[in-house]
Amino acid sequence: MKSAATESSVDMLHKIEAMEKDIINLKLSVLKKLSPSGKKPATFRGILKGVVITDEDIAFAKKSLNSKTGI
Repeated sequence: MKSAATESSVDMLHKIEAMEKDIINLKLSVLKKLSPSGKKPATFRGILKGVVITDEDIAFAKKSLNSKTGI
């Protein structure tokens, strides 16, 4: 005959397994929503037509980003 502690431990393990399955299903549903939908990605080609980006602009942008991230 099993003791009460053993039975409650087994019940707890079954609950944990059920929760793990729920988490895996949740992860899969989120991944399905994040997967590419087959649409073409938007481009900036039309928006930035005629704009010239210099090496100085790129250096300034990198410096700006790095100062905010602490790198």
